[in-house]
Amino acid sequence: MRKFANLLLVTLFIAPLCFISCSNGKVKSLNPNGDSELALLMRSMYDDGMLTKQALLEGKAPVVNVKYHQLHTAKATEPEKVATPNYDAFANAYEASVKSFLESDTASRIESYHSMVNACMNCHQKICPGPTVRIKHLFLNETELASLESQKE
Repeated sequence: MRKFANLLLVTLFIAPLCFISCSNGKVKSLNPNGDSELALLMRSMYDDGMLTKQALLEGKAPVVNVKYHQLHTAKATEPEKVATPNYDAFANAYEASVKSFLESDTASRIESYHSMVNACMNCHQKICPGPTVRIKHLFLNETELASLESQKE
């Protein structure tokens, strides 16, 4: 019985060490072919958008930290999709919506925020529809809008 207990104790100590040492510590790419600059930029834009949404809900002044102007220069996973006048027009529209949002006063900030999210959605509906499910999370829902309205009162 004592041998079994010792064996169990050694196994419980060594097994986790094997798993830890076998892990290479690298974060797996979401794309099996590697992540493009544009994909990484857009993930940052999404994360930044969620922080902006949270700031709005908390009544704080939002800050846009992502380098959205890189939409024109970041390398895409499928370059042919962004090498079009349509993509450039959508990128320009998004840039304009961000500038408008950043310059908006408190009274028009929510409307400007939704315009910015709509600019993302419009592009993705025409060029790359996959992320639209995620982009929908950026919109303020009815409950969140009602909460913001009650904060004004």
